[in-house]
Amino acid sequence: MMQNPEILAALQERLDGLVGSPSGYMESLPKVVKRRVHALKNLQVKCAHIEAKFYEEVHELERKYAALYQPLFDKRSDIVKAVYEPTDEECEWKAAEEEELTEEMKEKAKVKEEKKDEEKEDPKGIPEFWLTVFKNVDLLSDMLQEHDEPILKHLQDIKVKFSDPGQPMSFSLDFHFEPNDFFSNTLLTKTYKMRSEPDETEPFSFDGPEIMGCTGCVIDWTKGKNVTLKTIKKKQKHKGRGTVRTVTKTVPNDSFFNFFTPPEGEERSTCPSGTLEDEDSEAVLAADFEIGHFIRERIVPRAVLYFTGEAIEDDDDDYDEEGEEADDEVRPN
Repeated sequence: MMQNPEILAALQERLDGLVGSPSGYMESLPKVVKRRVHALKNLQVKCAHIEAKFYEEVHELERKYAALYQPLFDKRSDIVKAVYEPTDEECEWKAAEEEELTEEMKEKAKVKEEKKDEEKEDPKGIPEFWLTVFKNVDLLSDMLQEHDEPILKHLQDIKVKFSDPGQPMSFSLDFHFEPNDFFSNTLLTKTYKMRSEPDETEPFSFDGPEIMGCTGCVIDWTKGKNVTLKTIKKKQKHKGRGTVRTVTKTVPNDSFFNFFTPPEGEERSTCPSGTLEDEDSEAVLAADFEIGHFIRERIVPRAVLYFTGEAIEDDDDDYDEEGEEADDEVRPN
């Protein structure tokens, strides 16, 4: 449940609401003590501004190291796409379970594996690499529909790009596709705009860079292949004559590719604070950022481990057991 971005967003909203909640204690303090507490709060505001600068420098450091990682990610992409065939030395890997095998058992396993390879047609690269990654991660598999899978088989790479030095803080997720029958794009992009600056009205709520908005891209769908829309038929009865006609309507359809079409004008500054529209926008934005951040921080750097399932086991280790949930709700008498 805690991997659901909407639940996380709602929980974060509740936690944010606790910041600065009056307990009544301050009111009970002598005036001279309150005065000193106000001085401490002014110091805390200055701390928030220093913390904001810290995160700006972290962003610069991320950009620097992204350039160092990229050649390795490019080689990964070339192997997945069958542009590059790794050498025997590069493919040598000793799995933990192989340590206990005898030489005889290893030889038998090798012969068996070679026989399997002879019987199968040699595939190019690593087929369905990114689709398998997505299906292995709950946060992403929940977004996938059956009609998305044939399209994601054509996904060849995902790259992270950071904003240029001196530009407002942001990052982009670039999804690279091979030519396919579904759309003419070879690149689909989602950009997240961030801000590392305490809010003047609520400086104590600052907890690192926050997402301010996101922009997607236009997908040039092939006619009849747009999985984000579906056609439905509805019967309408004429009020006066009583005749019935069938009307065809095009309506939105659940699809992973809605990820590239965020709500228009989805910026945190567009709605008056406290309105229902503002709360809904915050929840949608927070959920969307949770997904984008996860792809940037975990999926792209550790894609092969999500492909094999090893990273999923590591993620499970981050959670402690806190007891079993009861099947039945207990109510007071």
